[in-house]
Amino acid sequence: MIGANMASQKDPDRRRSERMSDFSFRGMELLFRVIDFVYPYIDKRVQRFGIRPGMTVVDYGCGPGRYTTRFTHLVGEKGRVFAVDIHELAIEAVKKRIEKQGLKAVTPVLAKGYDSGIPDGVADIVRAIDVFFAINDPTAFLKELRRITDAEGFLIIDDGHQSRKETKRKIAAYGYWEVIEERKDHLKCKPLSFE
Repeated sequence: MIGANMASQKDPDRRRSERMSDFSFRGMELLFRVIDFVYPYIDKRVQRFGIRPGMTVVDYGCGPGRYTTRFTHLVGEKGRVFAVDIHELAIEAVKKRIEKQGLKAVTPVLAKGYDSGIPDGVADIVRAIDVFFAINDPTAFLKELRRITDAEGFLIIDDGHQSRKETKRKIAAYGYWEVIEERKDHLKCKPLSFE
């Protein structure tokens, strides 16, 4: 298994800058509740990700778990969802959703650096929404996502607060992902073979 990103180990402040403050996280969580109440678009959006019963999905950068719960319903009893985040409050929020909704297929994971600790090649789909723009080391991040993705799996990633051109540049620079589908709100990538 590939260990945590060496740059993150040498410079922990680099990774800390990617982790929002507790205050910001709580504000984001409140904002998402309002958005989901006024404009409930997530159910429609996740239908385009291609998640089917029995799949293993990694919700990388899960935040408060608003996508995690939807993925759990889509993968069903025989599927698995890993909810991964670098923020302790995100993991606490997901644990509360698991308990409140009786979700059995969800495993919350507190990432250490970019290392999720998830076994190699288990994910049919890795979802990284609204996180890529904030990543300090895109190569290490994409490498970890590739490591945990099955050879026949996919990465669903969006631009967040950066241009589509920048997102595609970062993906191309890494070299282990190929963009196979572009939609207005995300890219679908397939993994290329490790050398």
